[in-house]
Amino acid sequence: MNHLNSILVEGNLVRDPTLHETPSGNQVCDFTLATNRSYRVADQKYEHEVSYFDVEAWSRLGAACAQNLRKGRGVRVVGRLKQDRWTDSDGRAHARVKIVAEHVEFKPAAKNPKDEEQIPQSARPEAEVVF
Repeated sequence: MNHLNSILVEGNLVRDPTLHETPSGNQVCDFTLATNRSYRVADQKYEHEVSYFDVEAWSRLGAACAQNLRKGRGVRVVGRLKQDRWTDSDGRAHARVKIVAEHVEFKPAAKNPKDEEQIPQSARPEAEVVF
């Protein structure tokens, strides 16, 4: 029986994505998202936190991500969590969790920040769906 393993994350790319091929010829695109959260603490002050998530997209989805994504671009990723485990040359165990993308939506790319300010919020498209 498969257990539920699903995640939805929305944020901005912190660097340009990288595209590479596995030895079997599959394409994989790796990128990192940053998400921001603000919350109120005592005395009406706000705290801000940033979280970073590593994402990998495979095959045609990976190729589309590599072609369309650049540092700073907004993106929404729906996928599953995957844990990689390995032992280094000193015998120490390591693990990390990343997101394997199953669906990616690209936010509209702003051509010029001043152009973006002139478009009324209600007239801006929400997302450009790729897959």
